[in-house]
Amino acid sequence: MRKNCFKVGLIKQGLTHDLSKFSPSEFIPGAKFWQGTRSPQARERELFGYSPAWLHHKGRNKHHFEYWTDVDKSGSIIPIDMPPKYFAEMVCDRVAASKVYKGKNYTDACPLEYFMGRKENIFMHPETAKRLEYFLKLLADKGEKALFSELKDYVKKNK
Repeated sequence: MRKNCFKVGLIKQGLTHDLSKFSPSEFIPGAKFWQGTRSPQARERELFGYSPAWLHHKGRNKHHFEYWTDVDKSGSIIPIDMPPKYFAEMVCDRVAASKVYKGKNYTDACPLEYFMGRKENIFMHPETAKRLEYFLKLLADKGEKALFSELKDYVKKNK
């Protein structure tokens, strides 16, 4: 993950990514429910119906699209379009996580396949979703070098 952020020019984010995972609220359940092939929070959800560790994590890490929600004037919860530097960190994170969970079965199409399989059930701002699909298709079609190059340009252009 760190290397991916560095390739995009997000040095500080690469160094500070997911530090909340070292808090007791996340570290203990992460160790207890670690499986190696999927997020420990998935197991926690199976057992309790929700994941306290995930609620803690997503509320402290802006590279998760779930962080970017608010309440509008009518009181409805709405998704917010992610700022470029956090969006780029999310893409970097998704590539790294896919490699961890897929292991030797990883291909550059895995992050896109994962997203497309869940796209209809996620509460993400439409522009963020459209942008994420674009970048993950770029990865699947042209590889990491093209992805990180264009993602770096996107971050620079949108500072």
